[in-house]
Amino acid sequence: MLRVAAAQAEAMAGDLEANVRTAAELVGEAGQQGAQVVVLPEAFLTGYDLDVFAGALPGLVDLPLAPLRDAAADTGAVVVASSALEARVGDHRIKTLSCVVMQPDGAVDVPYDKQHLDGDEKQHFTAGDHGASIRVHGVELGLSICYDGCFPEHARAAADDGAVAYLSSSAYFVGGEHRRDLYYGARAVENGMYVVFAGLTGRCGSRDFSGGSAIYDPEGRPLVRLGTERGIAVADLDTAVVEATRSRHTMLADHRDDLGRRVRR
Repeated sequence: MLRVAAAQAEAMAGDLEANVRTAAELVGEAGQQGAQVVVLPEAFLTGYDLDVFAGALPGLVDLPLAPLRDAAADTGAVVVASSALEARVGDHRIKTLSCVVMQPDGAVDVPYDKQHLDGDEKQHFTAGDHGASIRVHGVELGLSICYDGCFPEHARAAADDGAVAYLSSSAYFVGGEHRRDLYYGARAVENGMYVVFAGLTGRCGSRDFSGGSAIYDPEGRPLVRLGTERGIAVADLDTAVVEATRSRHTMLADHRDDLGRRVRR
């Protein structure tokens, strides 16, 4: 059993310190409900805003993470945050939309960069070149960021690699609620795994976001779902439920890597 939380709130475009403070408050609230893992929305630390993305972005060492580290230490929770980041690679600089993972002991890592870039993101960011999972109390959790979850093979790769849950830091624009709710329930039922979806809400820069944070069970049913309010969605992940679901519905085991040639008449 692992208690997880999907947290959502409004982010301030380009205001790192304000967003880190809000993130720390959300982690504290989730910790009061016993959460051992807290997932925050996409680009929450920088804010999801094209003007912010077009300018200079922080490196990992530039993020004012002290309040968030303190919250992780105080609650004992692993925090899966997200930020737009900039780093030097060889002779040039690249920008990524990344997962920033904080451990209760203060360790900070960036294990995953968003692999599927959507729309205007392609003008600013470099896509990640690998998938990633983290292990918390022996439970393997796949990492994803927003548009990644629209591709069945992304969650499938995590499940094939041993993940029993798929964590998604996301930011859906108002108007995309139907697709948002369909994609992540589908990723759950296809793989017999939990999905933890943390969605940005409110206004950030020039765009409005729809929230909708939710936790889906391995049958694709929402155990808990938020609207557009600031809040925390909390549920327990039970590996025994994953095992029972996968033994009853064997899509994961029955998957065929090769469907052979296609015949067209």
